[in-house]
Amino acid sequence: MFKKLDEKTFVAGQIAPADLAEARTTGITLVINNRPDGEAPGQPGGSEIEAAARAAGMDYAAIPVSGGFSMEQVEAMRTALESADGPVLAFCRSGTRSTNLWSLARASMGDSPQSLSEKAAAQGYDLSPLMGALTQLSSKS
Repeated sequence: MFKKLDEKTFVAGQIAPADLAEARTTGITLVINNRPDGEAPGQPGGSEIEAAARAAGMDYAAIPVSGGFSMEQVEAMRTALESADGPVLAFCRSGTRSTNLWSLARASMGDSPQSLSEKAAAQGYDLSPLMGALTQLSSKS
């Protein structure tokens, strides 16, 4: 259910509060919600996920993404990744937005766009539409 992008980051499609017990046993210390509330009928609210994460002893951050990515979202993701005490689980509807935002944040931290693309591809995600932005962010770090 959780796809490992690198030594510290996992991504997933929509999770339910009950999934957070498994996340905790995986060593997850921070859950990042990249899905806006109310995006689809029946979707658990961010407050439900947050309460379950905190009850399981994990931190929680909401960085909702709809449409494109802003620099504020990239910076928020970077800050979350850098400040986490251990592995992170980011989720959205399918895992794609979370993977894309992770890659933009990691590029802003100096990671190679090619390396990021390979890590994402190994889990079934295609970063090719972001390569220009990844290259630009990586060169600024």
